[in-house]
This record gives sequence, C-alpha cells and structure tokens, in this order.
Amino acid sequence: MGHGVPELVLESNGRTWTLDPSRAYTLGRDPQGDIVFDDARVSWRHATVSFDGRGWVIEDHSSTNGTYAQGQRVQRLELGPGTALHLGNATDGPRLNLTAAAAAVPAPQVQQPYAAQGANPGWAQQAPPQQAPQPGWQQPHQAPPASHIPQQPGPGEQFAQKVPGGAAGAPPVHGDRSPTTFHQFSLGRVMRIGRALENDLVVSDLQVSRNHAEFHATPDGRMEIRDLGSHNGTYVNGQPIPKGGTQVLGPTDVVGVGHSTFRIVGDRLEEFVDTGEVSFSARHLTVTVDGGKQILKDVSFGVPEKSLVAVIGPSGSGKSTLLKALTGYRPADQGEVLYDNRNLYKQFAELRQRIGLVPQDDILHKELTVKKALKYAAKLRFPADTTGAERSARIDEVLRELKLDIHKDKKVTSLSGGQRKRVSVALELLTKPSLIFLDEPTSGLDPGMDRDVMQLLRGLADDGRTVLVVTHSVAELALCDKLLVMAPGGAVAYFGPPEEALNFFGYDTWADVFSAFENYRDYDWAGRWKGSQHYQMYAADLDAVAPQAVQVPPMQAMKPPKPQGWLSQFLTLVRRYVSVIASDKGFLGLMVILPAVLGAVSLLIDSDKGLLPNPANPNTGRIIPNGTATTVLLILAVGACFAGAANSVRELIKERVIYERERATGLSRSAYLMSKVFVLGMITVLQGLLVGVIGFSSREIPEKGLVLGGATMLELSVPIMALGFTSMMFGLIISSLVKTAEKTMPLLVMFAIIQVVFTGCLFTLHGSIGVNEFSYLMPSRWAVAAAGATLDFNRISPPETAGDTDPLWDHTAGAWGLDMAALLALGVVCGFFVARFLRRHEPEVMRK
Repeated sequence: MGHGVPELVLESNGRTWTLDPSRAYTLGRDPQGDIVFDDARVSWRHATVSFDGRGWVIEDHSSTNGTYAQGQRVQRLELGPGTALHLGNATDGPRLNLTAAAAAVPAPQVQQPYAAQGANPGWAQQAPPQQAPQPGWQQPHQAPPASHIPQQPGPGEQFAQKVPGGAAGAPPVHGDRSPTTFHQFSLGRVMRIGRALENDLVVSDLQVSRNHAEFHATPDGRMEIRDLGSHNGTYVNGQPIPKGGTQVLGPTDVVGVGHSTFRIVGDRLEEFVDTGEVSFSARHLTVTVDGGKQILKDVSFGVPEKSLVAVIGPSGSGKSTLLKALTGYRPADQGEVLYDNRNLYKQFAELRQRIGLVPQDDILHKELTVKKALKYAAKLRFPADTTGAERSARIDEVLRELKLDIHKDKKVTSLSGGQRKRVSVALELLTKPSLIFLDEPTSGLDPGMDRDVMQLLRGLADDGRTVLVVTHSVAELALCDKLLVMAPGGAVAYFGPPEEALNFFGYDTWADVFSAFENYRDYDWAGRWKGSQHYQMYAADLDAVAPQAVQVPPMQAMKPPKPQGWLSQFLTLVRRYVSVIASDKGFLGLMVILPAVLGAVSLLIDSDKGLLPNPANPNTGRIIPNGTATTVLLILAVGACFAGAANSVRELIKERVIYERERATGLSRSAYLMSKVFVLGMITVLQGLLVGVIGFSSREIPEKGLVLGGATMLELSVPIMALGFTSMMFGLIISSLVKTAEKTMPLLVMFAIIQVVFTGCLFTLHGSIGVNEFSYLMPSRWAVAAAGATLDFNRISPPETAGDTDPLWDHTAGAWGLDMAALLALGVVCGFFVARFLRRHEPEVMRK
C-alpha cells in the first residue's frame, strides 16, 4: 500500500464499508462477494472497486442492468468526493455514497461506455478452463481483436436497457419499473376499470372490455377484485379468476387487465402499463423427449428491451424446440422463461396476450384482400364489445406503421413474398404485443426482400418492442443487437454481439462455422462457450441461478380466454370462409361442373331404361334382374363420394398454421370445426341434390316412395346428398391426419375406390362374414342401401339363393330410416374424430 493512500468509505442503505487500497472488492448478489446486495436488479458479480495506483475506480463487469452515475450508464469510473452511484437502475437502484475519498483524484468523469471490457483479473481466473482445441482445425480466438470491439452502441442498442437479472425474490410486477400512474382509494368507494369513458379508471386498450372489472373493499377492510364478465379475462398473479367471479387480494397480489397490471399499496392503486419496452430471458432451458434424449440442453440468454435478437444454427440444433419453449407453446422440462421478471410458464394464461408469433408459413388467407384478412382477424381477437369503427381504426394504424396502406385493397396472393410477410406481422401487431417471435421470416425470399424484412424487424424493435427471429439467413445479422448461435444437440455455442461472433469462432465466414459444426459434432461447443470471456460478459449472470423444474399450472388456468362467444366466433368464421370461397372463381366453377359431369355420366348407362323392376319371366315366374338400376346408383354414389371428399380433403391441412395461431389466441376448436362442417356441408348437399336430379330425372322411377310419398325423386336424392355430406366428413379426417397437402390426393383416390367396392352393387355383401360387417363402416354401403330400399333392390337385383335377401335393402320405411340414420351417425362419429385429431395441431400446453 502506497504511503498516504487513504481508505475509501462506502455507504449504502445504512451500511458502511471501509475499503483497503491493497485489495479489490467485488459488488453483487453473490453471497461470497465482498459487498452483497439482495436486489434482483443487481447482477451476481456486478462490479469491482479497486485502487489502480492513481485513485479509486469502479469497473462494471458488463452487468445485466448496469451501473449508473449522474443518470448515465458507466463501464469504468474514477471515484471522487461526493460520488454517488446506482446499481441496476439509474433512479431507484441501490445507491452507493462515497463519504470519504482518495486524495488527488480528479473530479468524477463518466467514461465512454465500451462493450468488450475484459473481466476483472480478481475473478476472471474462476472461469471454467478452455476446452482443448479439436485436432485438425483452427484454434478459435478466445477474445475478439480490438478492431471488432464496438466503441459505440450497436444498431438500436441502449446500454441502459434491462435484462432480468435474477434472484428468486424478484419483484412480481415489472422488475424495477416505477408505476406508470397512481390512483387514490376512498374508503368504501368502488373503482371500476374498463375501456368505456364512464369508468373510474379508463384503460385505452382494445384487449379490455368496456366494463371489465372493479376493485372494492370488503367489510373486514380488505380489497377484492371482481370480474364483470370480461371477454379477455381478469388475472391475479397471472392466473384467471372465473368470469364474473371475485377474489380477495393480499398485499403482494398483482391484478392483470389487458396490457395493464395493478398493485394495491396502502390506500392507493399503482398501475403499470406494458408499453412494449420489456426484457426477456431464458434460464437453463432443457427439453427431454421420449427415451431420455435431450434436444435442448441448458440454454440461457437474456434479451434487453427494444432489441432485435437473431437465433441461428444448423439443422438439429433445437431452434424450433427453443422457439416453442420461449413462447410457452411447449414448455421446457426444466428451466424458466422470464417476461419482464414474470415467469411465463406460471403466468402463461395472462402473458400469452402480450406475445406475438409469426410462423414460417403465412398466417392469413391469401384469397382475401389485405384489409379484409385483417378485419376478420381483428373480429376474432378483440372483445365482442369492440365496435367496427374501433377495429377499423386499429387496422389502419397498423397498416400505416408497416407501410401497407397502399396495398390494403390488394389480394394477399398478389403481393410479393416480403409484403406478405409484412401482412403476417401486421396481423400480430393488431393486439400490440410487446414481444414478437418470428420463425424463418425470410425463408424463400431473395436477398433484397431478405433485407427489407430484417429492416422491418429492426424498426419494430426501435419502436419499442422486443423481437426474436429464428433464421437461416446470415446476410443481415449486422442489423441485430444480439446473436444466439445454437450448436448441434441443442446447446448454446455463442451469445453476444453479432459483429464479434465470427472472431469468437475463429473463422472468416458463417459457411466455415456451420461446416465446423457438422465436421466436429462431438466437440464440446457448450463447454467452450462457457469457458470464454464472452460468456462472462453476456451470460454468466443468468447461469448463476440454479435451474428449476417447470411447474405448469393446472389446465383450467391455461385455457385461453375467448374474446368472442361461441356463436360470434362461428358466424365470423362462416363469413370469412364464404368470402374465401367466393373469391376463388375457379373453385366456384368446379363446385358446379363436378357434380353436373358426374350426374351426366350416369345418363350414358342404358339411357332408355328405367329403374323399375323388370316384369317376371313367364317361364320361371321370377323377376328379370335390372342391372341398369344398380349400375346407375353405383355411378351416382361414387360421384357423391368423390365430390364430397374432394371438397374437404385439403381444407384443414392448408389452414393448419392459421388454426394453430388462432387457437392460441382464443379460437374455439368446435366453432372452427362447425364452421367448416356448415359451409362445406351446404355446398356438398347442394352438389348431391344436383347429382341426384340429373341422374334420376330422365329415368322411370317408382311413383310413390317409402317415406316421402309422391316425392320419390327427393327420396332417392336424399341418400346421395347424405352420402356426399358423410364423405365430406371423411375428407376432413384425411385432412386432419396428413402432414402435407400432397398426401391428400392418393388417400382421396383410395377412399373413393374403397367406397366403390363396398356399395353392394358389385357383389353380394350380405352373408359374407367379416366383409359384410366391415362394409358397415362405409358410407356408400348405407346410402346405396337407402336408395335401394326405395327402388326395392331385393326384387330388382335378387340374390342367387332364394330367401337370402339383404335386410338393408328391404322395401320398407323402417329399412330406409335405419340406413339413413346409420349414414348420418357415421358423419357424427367422423366429426368427433376430426375434433380429436385437431388437438394434435394446437400448442402442446393447451391440449386437454
């Protein structure tokens, strides 16, 4: 210790430390540190205070939330008389006062921040040792050269941004944020919250109902929150309270309404409004599949607010699994995801409304115009009490923000790939999410459109959102604030500024890096990362917290709120589906031409013969079989089967991505399925009627039917119509099972051929043990049987063995009713299975 060097006295929150110039002192949450702060905003190893030979200095170790002097974030600062510092937040973070200072130290000066300050020698040696280099390839650099150290913040980067730092006792609302506003309570007064102006507390948020909830005092002096039948729900600590229900509030409880959260402190109500500037972090995310194989291994990283983060990596690196874990669609088996210091998994029911997800495939109907596609999306996502004017105003606002207003009247299919991706982003922005995830948004785009999309995402982040994009494109990574590189096997290989990544790996191009991943798949990339200086700078704080097992709330707490009632959703979906069909002129024409052609083909079969039983043979007294009747009915049945199944076989697979996203935002599965059944059913029934009218109108048929009396034409057509409907339901089963639309056509052909075999027109089914019972599963068997009962097939086409008639063909009203009931029952059973199969295409966290 040099002669005359004075000791330094630090004071914070009533505690005092006297520092000896002969050693350095670490500040942080680490209980083993020298000066310990129990505050979640302070990093594990936050900073070091030491004497550098000239004077006392404090060095920030790239802490998550920063060190501040005079309101400005600092990396290194010479300490002088009267210096005051804040840790973790510039205004209300833990304060350090210097009550005694070193002599001959100049006045405090805030140094220019710099990102690549080396770790303090006092604790850098505690880092894990570097992994031995893999033989045969270049030893990667452990620190970037000086030319790659950013001296100024990168694009959109703010050094004052916050990432959740971490202790288990983190504040439950918005970390260290100050309340947006305060509201004073009066004794006995009720405070109503809602969107309407007559409320005591007006929340200008379309996610909030006009009269949403109210606070009021209980007789024993406590406060409670009462939901007023809100559409998007009222939440306490992230869990929904029953619609119209009441819950007593404790001193630490947080109430969520739309984008706002409320906390009662004494006699006042603190309001926190989520305006989009939120931090986001993942800690120790691990996903294990059947067999114990880990496809995501201990992934931790933190994302500052208002930042753009790219995730890249080779195939098999777990990018898709990571995206599902981060969005809560498939929670990790271990670890936690923090949305502004709030556990996403535990509060998923509420926080899901703050998250936008743009899948790789477009989440909109390409046949609609941009404005109409957004109109239907807004109708489904906003509460039922929003007006058309309110929804239209929000749509126009988003279109202007994304520069799509000049394209609003164009069909989506006529837009370029980049513009279509903008429309998908616009759809997600309708509900003002603070956190936006995108999966391969530039896939299939040329380099120019790639740049346009990435610049769009850069702008979204700069405007106050946190954006995370999974991509294969490395051309525009410089636009991002942070880069996460995943290694084969699902581990982190790098997290930090994109401009330092290639130097970290020791290669000149990303092609070389990905080749190294492929050639050295057994290399310990995660160990190398955790032994690096970059890890200490950008991820060590998050890893300091022990991993936790995921405790997902019960399913009733995970059910998405339904902004619209079932009937409202159903009507909206029907109108949208009709609009989609009406805009496709080719499909409309095919709907008419296909049944007309199929009906007309039947006219080629002995056009001069009727469908009545032939007169008896005078020599034997037996009826002469009328092969025309069975052949005509076979043709009409096959036509109805093919037309019905063809209508629906692609409907669910082509909308699978749209359904997945809308289901996560509150769409009713049954309303979606019933809208398909209703619209396609109407189309198919009309087609069946057309097939029947054409097929039967020019032939002689019985004058009187079994059930409908003189309306024999209708009685013969009803089974054909019902067959088309049930075949349409079988088509929906195929569409819900296949993984790609290309696989539907072979299955459609197979379905039609099987129906031909089991009509009973080609060979006798009754009496064939096993075959006959199996035929009961075929809709064509029951439809032909119902029409055959009306035509008296047991006389028209009698069996070879006398008395061995088919009971399904009995010429009685009971047989006709049984056949029709069985045919419709098959359709209902198909609907049940379709609903079950649809579950597989929903976010895993929502499956019941």
